[in-house]
Amino acid sequence: MTSLSAFIVQHLASGVILARIASARGSTPREAGATMAVSATASAGTIGGGQLEFHCIDIARAMLASGEQQRRIDIPLGPQMGQCCGGRVVVALHRADVVDVVMQRTIAQVEAKYRPAILIFGAGHTGRALALALAPLPFATSLIDDRDGVLDGVPAAITCIRMADPVAAIETAPAEAAFVVLTHSHALDYRLAEAALTRRDAAYVGMIGSATKRARFEAGFLRSGGRSEALARLTCPIGGADVDDKRPEVIAALTTAELVRSLLRREQAPETSETADTTTR
Repeated sequence: MTSLSAFIVQHLASGVILARIASARGSTPREAGATMAVSATASAGTIGGGQLEFHCIDIARAMLASGEQQRRIDIPLGPQMGQCCGGRVVVALHRADVVDVVMQRTIAQVEAKYRPAILIFGAGHTGRALALALAPLPFATSLIDDRDGVLDGVPAAITCIRMADPVAAIETAPAEAAFVVLTHSHALDYRLAEAALTRRDAAYVGMIGSATKRARFEAGFLRSGGRSEALARLTCPIGGADVDDKRPEVIAALTTAELVRSLLRREQAPETSETADTTTR
């Protein structure tokens, strides 16, 4: 997927319009701040798809053709666009310049810095499938293994780490990280899960396995002095037990959904989401 800054650089000479959701009220396809870049022949990013996006692309290309520098439009999605979500958005459009390249790069760097961390332990079939599923999502994902030669061919968006003792990665992980344990060794799985559960700030602790594996782990965890309330934070088996399909890609898809809900869940669901429009053109 082309970044907005790269797209602007590519098309700047011929002209690019940035379309940004300045405010969003009610039910809308994207939140305030969502941005799309439009050239005469292509686009990058999305402000929600559907008729809203098509309409804004048409306006952006009309602006490019006429030389118009900026425009602000207030769109009731139901009456004007026929979109059933029925909310209302204000879209700010302006012709991009080199300042926007810097701004978009800075935004991307800040977003990358604060992305939730996911540590996948084990680069076997399921670990690699999970890394592939997570690669395009807004997470800082690491794939960790203690073996040589198993981390090749992983998407560039994934950080690959070869560690003699992967448990050390749990100790140094950032706050609110997610830990997914699916190594080649039950003993190592147990050590990793136990270490992750001692991190009270973990956003998610998951271990691949069955009900039997969980029961054995719980018994050993309690014998070694672990607290029973910590076990309530363990997801095992990962991906849930309501789909009887053990293909790595299926487990990865189900686990990805668990991680998205754990790491990107809203604290509240406000009726109105707005941000101040500080862009001056």
